[in-house]
Amino acid sequence: MPAIDTDTIGVALDMHGCPNRCRHCWLSHEVVSNRRMTEDDLRWVVEQFREFRRVGEQRAAWERLRVSTWVREPDYSRDYRRLYELEQELSNLPSLRPQNELLSVWRLARDAEYAEWAYGTDVRVAQLSFFGTEKVTDWAFRRRGAFEDLLIATERLLAAGIRPRCQVFFTKRLLPDLPELISLADDMRLRERCEALGGPFVFWMHLPSPDGEAFTIEYLRPTTADVEGLPREFLEQSEERIGGPIGVPEHKLVRELAGEEGPAVPDLESMAPHGPWFAVMPNFDLYMSYSEISPAYRLGNLKAEGLARCIDVLENDANPGLHGLFRIPVSELARRFGRPHGRRLYDAGDLKLRWARMWATERRGELQGVAR
Repeated sequence: MPAIDTDTIGVALDMHGCPNRCRHCWLSHEVVSNRRMTEDDLRWVVEQFREFRRVGEQRAAWERLRVSTWVREPDYSRDYRRLYELEQELSNLPSLRPQNELLSVWRLARDAEYAEWAYGTDVRVAQLSFFGTEKVTDWAFRRRGAFEDLLIATERLLAAGIRPRCQVFFTKRLLPDLPELISLADDMRLRERCEALGGPFVFWMHLPSPDGEAFTIEYLRPTTADVEGLPREFLEQSEERIGGPIGVPEHKLVRELAGEEGPAVPDLESMAPHGPWFAVMPNFDLYMSYSEISPAYRLGNLKAEGLARCIDVLENDANPGLHGLFRIPVSELARRFGRPHGRRLYDAGDLKLRWARMWATERRGELQGVAR
């Protein structure tokens, strides 16, 4: 990957962790912890990025910086108002909160003032994630009460003037629950209530991306036969939002991608169209937040190795994860990891990421073997 040539970056710190251990999270549970980071930690990290200069250059590498105090669950800390103020203080760009449409469901269900506060930060739509009804959603979040929290959050969002945007993860465990989930949305009159707030009710389904923790639920990935039993109207509105089919069988994509000589990701802009974001974990390990956050994608440690070394790893694809994404031809990945008779459904981009992840995991194992 060439040098980062944008003057705009984002830096996010996993300051207060997350109440969930979701089975679809792009953060591997190998690297997460709920150890807290302090305001001093935040200011130190921001200073590293603000003061970073390339060898021989006088100007800072990045002039515009966005700062986030969370990587996983926004506003999980009880001091979320203070942390939001810190983000504004340390950033020299407007917050992306309204565009990202992300709030804490955990806090929505426990803090009666939170939704109104979020409205005051210009949030008008907030994402809610379902895997089915109560049993399946709680299983997916690895937390009892997660589904009930989503229902409470929905009501509090609407009361504050914020429209819920409900995404449903399409796995085999969703299939028996989907009719009941659709009926629940109808019973709650979510379409009418969102339209009364001046916008549509977005309710759609998509496949989980096969990275991070979601790689461990690939056995639940649906096939074409599973699509045939879906409610037709819900499938159509989902495909309209996706801009294409809900997924394509792997065996078809293997044939289509067999001659693609470019890498899984052609450039950083393809992964980060709004500028790159860096994720800083509580032990100060650094990752690109648009790739899987797991050991194979680690850039280095800000305290032990410094930012310059981490940027060098990033721009030279010098870890197995980035090398697999930016250097290995898709044709080679398809040959090595594609299943020519595979029936599970994928988006083409997600399938490339799956193969690149498999290459990185294999390569990381080889490197560890050499080290021993």
